[in-house]
Amino acid sequence: MIIKVMTLFPEMFVGPLGNSIIQRAKENGIVDIAYINMRDYADNKHKKVDDYPYGGGPGMVMTPQPIFDCYNNIVDTLVTEENQRPRVIYLSPKGKTFDQQMAIELSKEKSIVMICGHYEGIDQRVIDEIVTDEISIGDYVLTGGEIPAMVIIDAIARLVPGVLSQDQSFEEESFYSGLLEYPQYTRPKDFRGLIVPDILTSGDHKKIEEWRRRESLKLTIERRPDLLKGVELSKKDEAFLESIKEEK
Repeated sequence: MIIKVMTLFPEMFVGPLGNSIIQRAKENGIVDIAYINMRDYADNKHKKVDDYPYGGGPGMVMTPQPIFDCYNNIVDTLVTEENQRPRVIYLSPKGKTFDQQMAIELSKEKSIVMICGHYEGIDQRVIDEIVTDEISIGDYVLTGGEIPAMVIIDAIARLVPGVLSQDQSFEEESFYSGLLEYPQYTRPKDFRGLIVPDILTSGDHKKIEEWRRRESLKLTIERRPDLLKGVELSKKDEAFLESIKEEK
């Protein structure tokens, strides 16, 4: 996977994405991530990339010229044999809320371009002509698109085959199956009087799987009941959830 990030602050990405799993994926050639400074494409001597909004109002808006020229330069290096354009994501509080299903979908792309906005946003003509997806990471406003871009890169890169040692590493995580993940334990079994559930040390894998399913259902109905709407439930699942409701 190739990811190109268009930003005014490329140095912001070095620390968060220069360590751990993402860094190893880059070193192994599984994910190619580059951060391109849009300011380098400004055609004025002061490298100015913003201007006052037409119609008045507070703040400044990022001008289209540096963004278009930066994007066109990137596309020249990314166009495939089929002449396909990359998926272009604009990080925006007005976008569709990012979730695990979106991460799975994006992880299958060969190339992605991300545009990090600032100030009051970017000129609408950029969105109309270039952007394929406007994405938000939540119902709040940040100072720029860099942190949302980091979140999305981390979420999708780890789903690319070969990045994690085992596919199961992410297939059992929260949200992948639609449910919150069950509790995890490790050695020692007895830590200062706090005991690991006996079922997990029983060696009975079927019972362990059933326990984990129940715990996931329990956590989900307690903390994120909205998620259950998109989960396929067995009769056993439904009976267990009903028993939890009755206990309340």
